Amino acid sequence: MPSSSYSLRAHAIESLTQVKRPNVPWRVVVRNTAAVVLPLAMGMATGHQTIGLAVASGALNTMFSDQPGPYRQRLRQLLLNALAAGLASLAGFLLGDQLLPLLAITAALGFFGGLLVVFGPDTARAGMTSMILLVITAATPQPPAEALGGAALIFAGGLLLAAFSLAAWPLQRYWPERHALVEVYRGLATLARESRHEETEVPALSEAMTTLQQTVLGRHRAHGRAMEAFGVLLELAERIRLELTAIAELHAGPALHTGFRDAAAEVLAAIADALEHGDSPTRADALLQTLRARHEDADELAPHRDALIGQLAAAVRNADWAGSRGELRASAAETRLPPTLRSTAIRATLRASLTPRSVAFRHAVRMAVCLSATLALSRWLHLPHGYWLPMTAAIVLRADFAATFNFGLLRVLGTVLGLVLTTLLLYVTPDQPWAHLALMAVLCMAFRYLAGAHYGVAVAALTGTVVILLSFEGVAPDAAVLDRVINTALGCGIALLAYVAWPTWERSRARDALASMLDAYADYLDHLAGCDGAVRGEFRSAARTARINAQASIERMRSEPATPPALLALARQLLANGNRLARTAMTLEAMLDDLATLPPQTGLRAFIEEGTRALRAISTALRQQAPLAALPDLRAAQRALVRRAEGADAAIVDVLGRLSDRLVDNVDTLAHVVTRSQQNSDVNTAAVPA
Repeated sequence: MPSSSYSLRAHAIESLTQVKRPNVPWRVVVRNTAAVVLPLAMGMATGHQTIGLAVASGALNTMFSDQPGPYRQRLRQLLLNALAAGLASLAGFLLGDQLLPLLAITAALGFFGGLLVVFGPDTARAGMTSMILLVITAATPQPPAEALGGAALIFAGGLLLAAFSLAAWPLQRYWPERHALVEVYRGLATLARESRHEETEVPALSEAMTTLQQTVLGRHRAHGRAMEAFGVLLELAERIRLELTAIAELHAGPALHTGFRDAAAEVLAAIADALEHGDSPTRADALLQTLRARHEDADELAPHRDALIGQLAAAVRNADWAGSRGELRASAAETRLPPTLRSTAIRATLRASLTPRSVAFRHAVRMAVCLSATLALSRWLHLPHGYWLPMTAAIVLRADFAATFNFGLLRVLGTVLGLVLTTLLLYVTPDQPWAHLALMAVLCMAFRYLAGAHYGVAVAALTGTVVILLSFEGVAPDAAVLDRVINTALGCGIALLAYVAWPTWERSRARDALASMLDAYADYLDHLAGCDGAVRGEFRSAARTARINAQASIERMRSEPATPPALLALARQLLANGNRLARTAMTLEAMLDDLATLPPQTGLRAFIEEGTRALRAISTALRQQAPLAALPDLRAAQRALVRRAEGADAAIVDVLGRLSDRLVDNVDTLAHVVTRSQQNSDVNTAAVPA
């Protein structure tokens, strides 16, 4: 899709053709499919097929709660989804033949389920699951006793999936933490091989660092002696990244430095391999000794080279302790997520979201209206298999336009493809229950594996899974094919109309996301001098999170209609130049020990504070779309800074000159970009309120 303008056709083609690499491990695919297929197989074998169907349905609807992360977090998420599924099913069974009470609870569930997006996609998935099961079970109302039994079986299906997901907990207690570390250290190896960091600077590494921090230091972290080693490895990863950034930015080019970075990359990759398999990092240790022997020359790189080698040695030691057979001598240290990254209390978060300006609130209102309206429409028109209509609306309607459009388009095409594919597969498959069960297992595995790669293909597999599952309940596979297609298309159309009726366009929020990124960079800069490493690490992490959020905002804005090209260009320029500023700040942090040898009268701290004030002024002007106030003369301050440092070690003064020059250039460029955008009338008139 062209970056300069929005094209609906280009957006549709991109949605249809974009295929990501599947990221679901096969063990997850197999255990999720087993939780769906085994209950049905046991029910068929024992003559209790209805019970097996209910348990299988519960497992199928909670399947995507089995997500990576600490086992404690996974347990909480799985139990939450299972409970939500059970309660929603109970309400559907009891109120299915009472339209007005059913519409009231549907609207309430749609609102509160939609509001859960404020807590992230995993929690929001529990709300969506409950909505789906409410409208499905409402199609077959039951007396209280049968309703309670059916809901209990659906809840049991969720518990069964949880049991399968957590079965390895006693045997692989720290696997999620090790896996997060593996991703980070492999990303560091990639970073080490780069001669000079590009503008995007390995985005996957930034996301992996954030995931690692939440896994190791988050509220649902594991407890045990090995957690101290994981905490140390996390901190070492941050420091290694700083040194690699400093080496690449200050010493790019010479063959000696390239060879050193390549050798360091081999050590980092070997550490990742040892962590992945839980083995002792003997290969990493051998590579480290070779690295030490080959790079002992004294040159300007020596301080950073020695620091990096020391950090690699510490990482090798802690990787040995972090293995499944490793033991730590020290007691576990209590770790917490840094204050700048901690989530606020649930009640406070919800209260802050109860405003029409909130994205979550608008999504909740859209969901409540859309879900209850589609359910009422299906009942009033007596649509055959009408529950597909509100079910589709609940699945398709998302908090942003791009996701709603993509899911809607792929849902319709995937459903049609799935119905045709299932008809053909059943035609060539022996007409036996066990053959159909085996085919359902294959389709279920395909759905779980491909859901993150291409949603349309995954929906085709899911449609086949559901069609065969319903066939065990007596619904002929070829029955009501047209009804399902019509209900799916209608549900997608209503969901898209609901979004357009009261949209939350990202273009109205992008400036604030970018300004928040600049504020986070200013906080990081402000805490470089005069703070210990732990405090600096908190603000560095907060800056990384703000950058990821800004990048996500730009991607959503890019996929929206009527996004002004000038605003999109502004956002991309600010992100790219903000990345340059972040790398300068990281290099400066890595050089703090060297710069500490400068005379006190040099005034480095005062210079950084001036740069911080300028950055905050730029952020304020961007957020308020106001003229940029006069900024401090950073260039004059930079020259004065270098003059005051004369007489100190020549190499240190040279580093100070280069870093301070880059910092001034970064801030001045950001100021120029914002000022130019405000002089452009297209940008000033484009940010239409949502």
